[in-house]
Amino acid sequence: MKDKIFDSEIKVMEIVWDSEPVTAKEISRIAGDAIGWNKNTTYTVIKKLIDKGYLKRSEPDFTVTSVVGRDEVQRSETRGLVNRLFGGSKKALFSALLEDEELTESEIRELRAMIDRR
Repeated sequence: MKDKIFDSEIKVMEIVWDSEPVTAKEISRIAGDAIGWNKNTTYTVIKKLIDKGYLKRSEPDFTVTSVVGRDEVQRSETRGLVNRLFGGSKKALFSALLEDEELTESEIRELRAMIDRR
């Protein structure tokens, strides 16, 4: 995986993944409406993501596309969470999730089927 991605950067990545290819101007408009960011903040985050290799810029109109997919970022962030908070134990993560979560019978069946497929 590329350099660490921060929460603000993930917000921009979400906009790109949902809309790509998308212009920086449109990202700025969406971020302004959804998050309350100004243009300078948005362009700064876009530039950081380009420098890190998460996004690619093309012309005309400063069009942005992702280089790294949502699923890759999700997997990397999940691994980091498991390592930081659960000592690398997926079992401890699932245990913590299940303690606080009411699951329907349907959800339990789906989870069992996922485990069985592994």
